[in-house]
Amino acid sequence: MKICIIGGGIVGLATALQLRRRKPDIDLTLLEKEPGFGQHQSTHNSGVMHAGLYYKPGSVKARMAVQGIRLMTEFCRSHGIAHEICGKLVVAVDEGEVPRLRSLHERGQQNGLGGLEWLEGAAIREVEPHVAGVAALRVPEEGIVDYAAVIGAMAHDALKDGAKLVANSKVERLIKDGAGWRIFAGKREHSADFIINCAGLHCDRVSALAGEGRATRIVPFRGEYFKLRPERANLVRNLIYPVPDPTFPFLGVHFTRLIHGGIEAGPNAILATAREGYRKGNVDLSDLWDALTFSGLWWFMGRHAGMCRDEVLRSFSKRLFCASLQRLVPSLTEADLAPGGSGVRAQAMTPKGELVQDFELIERTNALHVLNAPSPAATASLAIGAEIAHRVMLRI
Repeated sequence: MKICIIGGGIVGLATALQLRRRKPDIDLTLLEKEPGFGQHQSTHNSGVMHAGLYYKPGSVKARMAVQGIRLMTEFCRSHGIAHEICGKLVVAVDEGEVPRLRSLHERGQQNGLGGLEWLEGAAIREVEPHVAGVAALRVPEEGIVDYAAVIGAMAHDALKDGAKLVANSKVERLIKDGAGWRIFAGKREHSADFIINCAGLHCDRVSALAGEGRATRIVPFRGEYFKLRPERANLVRNLIYPVPDPTFPFLGVHFTRLIHGGIEAGPNAILATAREGYRKGNVDLSDLWDALTFSGLWWFMGRHAGMCRDEVLRSFSKRLFCASLQRLVPSLTEADLAPGGSGVRAQAMTPKGELVQDFELIERTNALHVLNAPSPAATASLAIGAEIAHRVMLRI
């Protein structure tokens, strides 16, 4: 049995590991278009291990986040990878946010998170002395990790287990060949009985190469960060998040302590003009055309016009970005913020402009496509890989 995984990010690598562990005799090849592995979403993120607080109880995302952080923690321990279960504070800055925070508390309990603490007044300042809020939820199971080191360890283990990892191999064509596939990637042709699409930012395009429709499409959102200047890093001890706004489809700007030191602040969320566009000047005309000719984007922008406008303004205004952060930490100033990095989120969107909230796996007789795996996919990667491996084993 020959299986080909398309995409060498953290989900593709985790899937390779889980497949080889279940069936060591399979002929497994992983194709990655970049020179190295995990070059995009897997390492262009804030390095948080999400415990499963936000996700709808019973959803695939909730189940895999809770299972995934435990698997990821064990993987890091066994491989000596820098990580820390440091805990997170979700803060209600005014009374109007308290009911939503209570709903989050209930959701976390339903998802099986342990040790959740409701804090008020001085108890908040004991955890994060510079935070302003009327109530907060402490999530002790949340953590931080070096995902680049995770990628390296996964690739090493996959190779050791006998998988073939092939870089510089962008899949250009997929041709059905009897019950299997001919795969044209880079300058080589590969064959497989079964393909697994873990192409992240390009998963909808790879699925189209395999004959799938693209009613739901990946729309790339860039998230931009600042870093706190070292002399002001004492403003944040660990992780500080706002209560999510139900009218805003993302989590909102927050503070993250990085595993190797420093504090990151962000991200915002704006339409990226390239699927791998980490800077404002990065424009890919085919990516931009793909987004602008998609009806879902226009429905989305119409439904969230105020939010889209504010996000663009905040992207170009350090003052406005700082003001958003000051809701959580009022003593922060513009002078405390230094330029940071950015990432691009591969978000599946329906033709009516609705964001696909759950992880989405599409199964076919000889293929499986991961068509929506944004955050917390890095945290949950080993759990996602195990789920994919289980489903594939039932089909081969």
